[in-house]
Amino acid sequence: MKSVILVVLALGAVSALPRFKSVPDRIVGGSQATKGEFPHIVQIKRSNSQYCGGSIVNANYIVTAAHCAVASVAGYTLVAGEHNLNSNEGTEQSRTVASIVRHPNYNANTMANDIAVMRVSSPFTLNTNVRAATIPSASFNPASSLTVAGWGTLSSGGSLPTVLMKVTVPLVAQATCRNAYGSQIVNGMLCAGTAGRDSCQGDSGGPLMSGSTLAGIVSWGYGCAAAGYPGVYTDVAYYSSWIGQQTR
Repeated sequence: MKSVILVVLALGAVSALPRFKSVPDRIVGGSQATKGEFPHIVQIKRSNSQYCGGSIVNANYIVTAAHCAVASVAGYTLVAGEHNLNSNEGTEQSRTVASIVRHPNYNANTMANDIAVMRVSSPFTLNTNVRAATIPSASFNPASSLTVAGWGTLSSGGSLPTVLMKVTVPLVAQATCRNAYGSQIVNGMLCAGTAGRDSCQGDSGGPLMSGSTLAGIVSWGYGCAAAGYPGVYTDVAYYSSWIGQQTR
Protein backbone atom coordinates (compact mmCIF):
# COMPACT_ATOMS: atom_id res chain seq x y z
CA MET A 1 0.00 0.00 0.00
CA LYS A 2 1.37 3.41 -0.93
CA SER A 3 1.97 5.25 2.30
CA VAL A 4 0.94 8.71 1.06
CA ILE A 5 -1.86 8.30 -1.45
CA LEU A 6 -3.59 5.23 -0.05
CA VAL A 7 -3.92 5.37 3.69
CA VAL A 8 -7.11 4.01 5.25
CA LEU A 9 -8.17 6.47 7.93
CA ALA A 10 -11.13 5.10 9.85
CA LEU A 11 -13.17 7.50 11.92
CA GLY A 12 -14.85 4.85 14.02
CA ALA A 13 -17.53 3.35 11.80
CA VAL A 14 -17.97 6.56 9.84
CA SER A 15 -15.29 6.36 7.20
CA ALA A 16 -14.16 3.76 4.72
CA LEU A 17 -12.68 6.06 2.10
CA PRO A 18 -8.95 5.53 1.59
CA ARG A 19 -7.70 9.08 1.36
CA PHE A 20 -4.74 10.81 2.92
CA LYS A 21 -6.56 13.25 5.20
CA SER A 22 -5.08 16.73 4.94
CA VAL A 23 -8.30 18.77 5.04
CA PRO A 24 -11.71 18.29 6.68
CA ASP A 25 -13.34 15.04 5.61
CA ARG A 26 -16.71 15.86 4.10
CA ILE A 27 -18.48 16.80 0.91
CA VAL A 28 -16.23 19.82 0.45
CA GLY A 29 -17.59 23.11 -0.86
CA GLY A 30 -21.11 21.80 -1.28
CA SER A 31 -24.64 22.44 -0.04
CA GLN A 32 -27.64 20.56 1.27
CA ALA A 33 -29.48 18.41 -1.24
CA THR A 34 -33.24 18.75 -1.45
CA LYS A 35 -35.38 15.82 -0.39
CA GLY A 36 -35.85 13.38 -3.26
CA GLU A 37 -33.09 14.96 -5.37
CA PHE A 38 -31.07 11.72 -5.34
CA PRO A 39 -33.72 8.97 -5.09
CA HIS A 40 -31.19 6.33 -6.09
CA ILE A 41 -28.76 6.99 -3.22
CA VAL A 42 -28.55 4.47 -0.40
CA GLN A 43 -27.06 5.03 3.02
CA ILE A 44 -24.87 2.09 4.02
CA LYS A 45 -24.70 1.68 7.78
CA ARG A 46 -22.32 -0.56 9.67
CA SER A 47 -22.80 -1.16 13.39
CA ASN A 48 -25.79 1.17 13.00
CA SER A 49 -23.59 4.13 12.00
CA GLN A 50 -23.01 5.96 8.72
CA TYR A 51 -20.34 4.05 6.82
CA CYS A 52 -20.62 4.48 3.04
CA GLY A 53 -22.99 5.29 0.23
CA GLY A 54 -24.36 3.27 -2.64
CA SER A 55 -26.73 3.52 -5.59
CA ILE A 56 -29.79 1.45 -6.46
CA VAL A 57 -29.39 -0.56 -9.65
CA ASN A 58 -32.80 -2.22 -9.46
CA ALA A 59 -35.22 -3.25 -6.72
CA ASN A 60 -32.92 -6.07 -5.60
CA TYR A 61 -29.40 -4.65 -5.93
CA ILE A 62 -27.20 -1.67 -5.13
CA VAL A 63 -23.73 -0.86 -6.42
CA THR A 64 -21.00 0.57 -4.19
CA ALA A 65 -17.22 0.62 -3.81
CA ALA A 66 -15.45 -2.68 -3.14
CA HIS A 67 -13.63 -1.11 -0.19
CA CYS A 68 -17.07 -0.50 1.38
CA ALA A 69 -17.91 -4.21 1.10
CA VAL A 70 -15.34 -5.80 3.37
CA ALA A 71 -17.54 -7.13 6.19
CA SER A 72 -19.89 -10.10 6.31
CA VAL A 73 -23.46 -9.53 5.13
CA ALA A 74 -24.56 -9.37 8.76
CA GLY A 75 -22.51 -6.21 9.28
CA TYR A 76 -24.59 -3.93 7.04
CA THR A 77 -27.91 -2.13 6.88
CA LEU A 78 -29.00 -0.35 3.69
CA VAL A 79 -31.40 2.58 3.89
CA ALA A 80 -33.07 3.93 0.73
CA GLY A 81 -35.25 7.04 0.70
CA GLU A 82 -33.07 8.62 3.39
CA HIS A 83 -32.49 12.36 3.59
CA ASN A 84 -32.40 13.68 7.15
CA LEU A 85 -30.43 11.31 9.36
CA ASN A 86 -32.04 12.70 12.49
CA SER A 87 -35.64 12.46 11.37
CA ASN A 88 -37.98 9.68 10.28
CA GLU A 89 -39.68 11.27 7.29
CA GLY A 90 -41.72 8.24 6.30
CA THR A 91 -39.85 7.64 3.04
CA GLU A 92 -37.05 5.45 4.41
CA GLN A 93 -36.80 1.78 3.48
CA SER A 94 -34.34 -0.26 5.54
CA ARG A 95 -32.97 -3.59 4.32
CA THR A 96 -30.35 -6.06 5.41
CA VAL A 97 -27.88 -7.55 2.92
CA ALA A 98 -28.40 -11.02 1.48
CA SER A 99 -25.18 -11.28 -0.54
CA ILE A 100 -22.12 -9.29 -1.59
CA VAL A 101 -20.06 -9.67 -4.75
CA ARG A 102 -16.87 -7.67 -5.04
CA HIS A 103 -15.11 -7.41 -8.38
CA PRO A 104 -12.83 -10.45 -8.59
CA ASN A 105 -9.86 -8.27 -9.56
CA TYR A 106 -10.30 -5.65 -6.85
CA ASN A 107 -6.90 -4.63 -5.49
CA ALA A 108 -6.95 -2.90 -2.10
CA ASN A 109 -3.40 -1.65 -2.59
CA THR A 110 -3.89 0.06 -5.94
CA MET A 111 -7.70 0.58 -5.70
CA ALA A 112 -8.12 -0.93 -9.16
CA ASN A 113 -11.59 -2.40 -9.81
CA ASP A 114 -13.07 -0.72 -6.74
CA ILE A 115 -16.65 -1.87 -7.28
CA ALA A 116 -19.09 -4.27 -5.62
CA VAL A 117 -22.77 -5.11 -5.68
CA MET A 118 -25.00 -5.95 -2.72
CA ARG A 119 -28.28 -7.84 -2.96
CA VAL A 120 -30.89 -6.74 -0.46
CA SER A 121 -32.80 -9.14 1.76
CA SER A 122 -36.13 -8.11 0.20
CA PRO A 123 -36.76 -5.84 -2.78
CA PHE A 124 -37.00 -2.10 -2.38
CA THR A 125 -40.37 -0.63 -3.24
CA LEU A 126 -39.60 1.78 -6.06
CA ASN A 127 -41.44 5.10 -5.89
CA THR A 128 -40.80 8.86 -6.07
CA ASN A 129 -38.19 8.80 -3.30
CA VAL A 130 -36.64 5.40 -4.09
CA ARG A 131 -35.63 4.85 -7.70
CA ALA A 132 -32.94 3.05 -9.65
CA ALA A 133 -30.09 5.05 -11.16
CA THR A 134 -29.49 4.88 -14.88
CA ILE A 135 -26.48 2.63 -15.53
CA PRO A 136 -24.57 3.87 -18.59
CA SER A 137 -23.49 1.82 -21.56
CA ALA A 138 -19.81 1.11 -22.12
CA SER A 139 -19.63 3.95 -24.70
CA PHE A 140 -21.05 6.60 -22.35
CA ASN A 141 -19.17 9.90 -22.07
CA PRO A 142 -19.96 11.89 -18.90
CA ALA A 143 -20.75 15.58 -18.95
CA SER A 144 -18.09 18.13 -18.10
CA SER A 145 -19.97 19.09 -14.92
CA LEU A 146 -20.92 16.32 -12.46
CA THR A 147 -22.60 16.08 -9.06
CA VAL A 148 -21.52 13.93 -6.12
CA ALA A 149 -23.60 13.37 -2.97
CA GLY A 150 -23.11 11.81 0.45
CA TRP A 151 -23.36 11.96 4.22
CA GLY A 152 -19.64 12.37 5.01
CA THR A 153 -18.64 14.12 8.24
CA LEU A 154 -18.62 17.92 8.31
CA SER A 155 -15.18 18.32 9.89
CA SER A 156 -12.15 16.19 10.60
CA GLY A 157 -13.33 13.67 13.19
CA GLY A 158 -16.51 15.72 13.57
CA SER A 159 -20.22 15.04 13.51
CA LEU A 160 -22.30 13.85 10.60
CA PRO A 161 -24.44 16.36 8.70
CA THR A 162 -28.14 16.39 9.43
CA VAL A 163 -29.09 16.01 5.77
CA LEU A 164 -27.63 14.70 2.53
CA MET A 165 -24.99 16.97 1.01
CA LYS A 166 -24.06 17.53 -2.64
CA VAL A 167 -21.41 19.35 -4.64
CA THR A 168 -20.90 20.06 -8.34
CA VAL A 169 -17.44 19.13 -9.60
CA PRO A 170 -15.73 19.38 -13.00
CA LEU A 171 -14.68 16.30 -14.93
CA VAL A 172 -10.88 16.08 -15.10
CA ALA A 173 -9.13 14.73 -18.20
CA GLN A 174 -7.40 11.38 -17.75
CA ALA A 175 -4.09 12.84 -18.88
CA THR A 176 -4.34 15.57 -16.24
CA CYS A 177 -5.25 13.03 -13.59
CA ARG A 178 -2.32 10.81 -14.54
CA ASN A 179 -0.02 13.80 -14.26
CA ALA A 180 -1.17 14.14 -10.65
CA TYR A 181 -1.24 10.49 -9.59
CA GLY A 182 0.99 8.74 -12.13
CA SER A 183 0.46 5.09 -13.04
CA GLN A 184 -2.01 4.72 -10.17
CA ILE A 185 -4.69 5.90 -12.63
CA VAL A 186 -5.73 2.92 -14.74
CA ASN A 187 -8.63 1.93 -16.97
CA GLY A 188 -11.84 1.84 -14.95
CA MET A 189 -11.09 5.08 -13.08
CA LEU A 190 -12.25 8.62 -13.81
CA CYS A 191 -11.39 11.85 -12.03
CA ALA A 192 -13.43 14.87 -11.00
CA GLY A 193 -13.07 17.77 -8.60
CA THR A 194 -11.11 20.95 -8.08
CA ALA A 195 -9.57 22.88 -5.22
CA GLY A 196 -12.33 23.53 -2.70
CA ARG A 197 -14.90 21.14 -4.21
CA ASP A 198 -14.68 17.39 -3.77
CA SER A 199 -16.04 14.28 -2.09
CA CYS A 200 -14.20 12.85 0.89
CA GLN A 201 -14.27 10.29 3.69
CA GLY A 202 -17.68 8.97 4.60
CA ASP A 203 -18.84 9.53 1.00
CA SER A 204 -17.20 6.30 -0.22
CA GLY A 205 -19.28 4.20 -2.56
CA GLY A 206 -21.71 7.03 -3.24
CA PRO A 207 -22.81 8.36 -6.61
CA LEU A 208 -21.12 10.71 -9.03
CA MET A 209 -23.92 11.76 -11.36
CA SER A 210 -23.89 12.99 -14.93
CA GLY A 211 -27.44 14.26 -15.10
CA SER A 212 -29.58 11.24 -14.20
CA THR A 213 -26.83 8.75 -15.13
CA LEU A 214 -24.53 7.12 -12.60
CA ALA A 215 -21.13 8.06 -14.00
CA GLY A 216 -18.89 7.17 -11.05
CA ILE A 217 -18.54 5.70 -7.58
CA VAL A 218 -16.60 7.57 -4.88
CA SER A 219 -13.30 5.68 -4.53
CA TRP A 220 -10.08 7.41 -3.43
CA GLY A 221 -7.79 10.42 -3.71
CA TYR A 222 -4.97 12.41 -2.16
CA GLY A 223 -6.50 14.67 0.43
CA CYS A 224 -9.93 16.14 -0.18
CA ALA A 225 -10.36 19.15 -2.46
CA ALA A 226 -6.56 19.57 -2.48
CA ALA A 227 -5.24 21.70 -5.34
CA GLY A 228 -3.93 19.53 -8.17
CA TYR A 229 -5.38 16.28 -6.80
CA PRO A 230 -8.92 15.58 -7.99
CA GLY A 231 -11.09 12.87 -6.52
CA VAL A 232 -10.79 9.46 -8.18
CA TYR A 233 -13.96 7.53 -8.97
CA THR A 234 -14.76 4.08 -10.30
CA ASP A 235 -15.89 4.57 -13.91
CA VAL A 236 -19.33 2.93 -14.01
CA ALA A 237 -19.49 2.79 -17.83
CA TYR A 238 -16.32 0.68 -17.85
CA TYR A 239 -18.03 -1.86 -15.61
CA SER A 240 -21.53 -1.70 -17.09
CA SER A 241 -21.43 -5.26 -18.43
CA TRP A 242 -20.13 -6.62 -15.12
CA ILE A 243 -22.85 -4.77 -13.21
CA GLY A 244 -25.48 -6.17 -15.53
CA GLN A 245 -24.19 -9.72 -15.09
CA GLN A 246 -24.25 -9.46 -11.30
CA THR A 247 -27.65 -7.79 -10.92
CA ARG A 248 -29.94 -9.84 -13.15
